[in-house]
Amino acid sequence: MPFPNIDPIAIAIGPIAIRWYALAYLFGVLLGAAYGYLLLANERLWHRGRPPFPAKDIWDFAFWTMLAIVIGGRVGYVLFYNLPYYLENPGQIINTLDGGMSYHGGMLGLMLAVVVFSIRRGGNWLSGLDLIAAVATIGIFLGRIANFINAELYGAPTTVPWGVVFPTDPLQVARHPSQLYEAALEGLLLFLIIRVATHIFYALRKPGLVAGIFAIGYALSRILVEFVRLPDVQLGYLYGDWLTMGQVLSLPILLGGLVLVLYAATRRENPLRP
Repeated sequence: MPFPNIDPIAIAIGPIAIRWYALAYLFGVLLGAAYGYLLLANERLWHRGRPPFPAKDIWDFAFWTMLAIVIGGRVGYVLFYNLPYYLENPGQIINTLDGGMSYHGGMLGLMLAVVVFSIRRGGNWLSGLDLIAAVATIGIFLGRIANFINAELYGAPTTVPWGVVFPTDPLQVARHPSQLYEAALEGLLLFLIIRVATHIFYALRKPGLVAGIFAIGYALSRILVEFVRLPDVQLGYLYGDWLTMGQVLSLPILLGGLVLVLYAATRRENPLRP
């Protein structure tokens, strides 16, 4: 399949250009905050009827979210994916024009932000993690679609009929559209699974359970897609021709998710309640 003719620049006014990638971040936060507001306002969904913070505070937290994602994502990329280069060129650390962002770093930054924000508002920080887990899939979906539009982070060569020839590929061969795989698995499918958990099985009433479900679902999806996604060129495969940094970083997320699910499912009352 030829790559669809989509300009990565969504809006251009004179010298000012706004890319789809930037809009994905912006709308991911705004739509996530709007959905988070609905979840927080529905008190019957939460443990003891008490969400981690009042619904009106979600807009304050949206600002924290933007900073946490950008700072965490950049720091994660520097540390996990290209540390030798940035040690030699420290001035490039703040240069995000090269697109160097790590999802795992952004996740850690977001987790820290919601824990601190929830505690400052007198709420249960595990419920805060549940909130983030319930809304994060929206941003993941939009972000992976933006990766596809940018023709970046594509997959390995393939003969499947839906393989795509990306304009940025120097070999110009059909490749797995791994960005769309991740959008479908980590974004859409995981959102639906968590929606069923929160609104049919009332999983938010067990603090930590939704966060655990998200962690397991994301980690398994990422590990699976990494088998057909090309690794970052500066790292390559860490072992053989299959183990990638994305898989390695997803393993502790998977383990953490299993621990959270086990903890939440076996506790009648959560001792972490402030």
